[in-house]
Amino acid sequence: MLINMKEMLKVANENNFAVPAFNISSLPMLNGVFKKCEELKSPVIIAIHPDELSYVEDSFVKTIIDKANKSELPVVLHLDHGSSIKQVINAIKDGFTSVMIDASTFKFEENIEMTKKVVELAHSVDVSVEGELGTIGVDAGDEYGGSKDIQYTKPEDAKKFIDQTNCDSLAIAIGTAHGIYPENYVPKLKLDLLTQIKDLVKIPLVLHGGSSNPNAEIAEAVKRGINKINISSDIKVAFFKKCREVLKDNSLREPNAIYPACIEAMCEVVEEKVKLFESDNKAELFFQ
Repeated sequence: MLINMKEMLKVANENNFAVPAFNISSLPMLNGVFKKCEELKSPVIIAIHPDELSYVEDSFVKTIIDKANKSELPVVLHLDHGSSIKQVINAIKDGFTSVMIDASTFKFEENIEMTKKVVELAHSVDVSVEGELGTIGVDAGDEYGGSKDIQYTKPEDAKKFIDQTNCDSLAIAIGTAHGIYPENYVPKLKLDLLTQIKDLVKIPLVLHGGSSNPNAEIAEAVKRGINKINISSDIKVAFFKKCREVLKDNSLREPNAIYPACIEAMCEVVEEKVKLFESDNKAELFFQ
């Protein structure tokens, strides 16, 4: 069942759990995520970054929509880190039910102006909008945006931003970074800041850069009001680490011989995240 993210995160917000948003750019990964989430009865967000979309092309989006419509799970198809009106319009034409406009590196008023334009456009066709306020860290070479200079989200700015843009969810900066963190680097979330923001705003909050953070911190962030967490690097590392092991056997050439073990390795991470976010067995909430 394909729905927009406003509908999905409303349920998550009311029931205090977070929905996983998995960045997918291949059919084996897509099939694995769907199978595992169906097994765990977890709602799921399939996220695609514009760079990933340029690789998989529009036809892949049609495959996702077909799988979502045939699934008993609530599913959102989400454009991750759209950076322009053009990218948003193309995603809506493709059938995305949710879009993110990331103007977080712009000045505050410019971010509001651009997000407001996207909201007016997307809401006219029942597509939900995620904005971003503050900048999270970025690993070298990461494609998902961010900044070397982290700017934490200010609670009063979050309220003003939401009031003026009417966005449906807000990605906030409380100490995460995109990508896999460097060795010996220990991330630290500002959980008190999250609580301050949640006390001021009512819409669902989003955590980007959710890979590699300590599980205890992530679990606490969910308890304090995070309703969507983006996962990309963790599942891709698991998938391709196993792929490298499998391909040591030079006799293998068929995808159906190579990929099953890779999917299984990835799905171990998918299951860990779903249970950590407490979204398992939550699909039934959407049918009550």
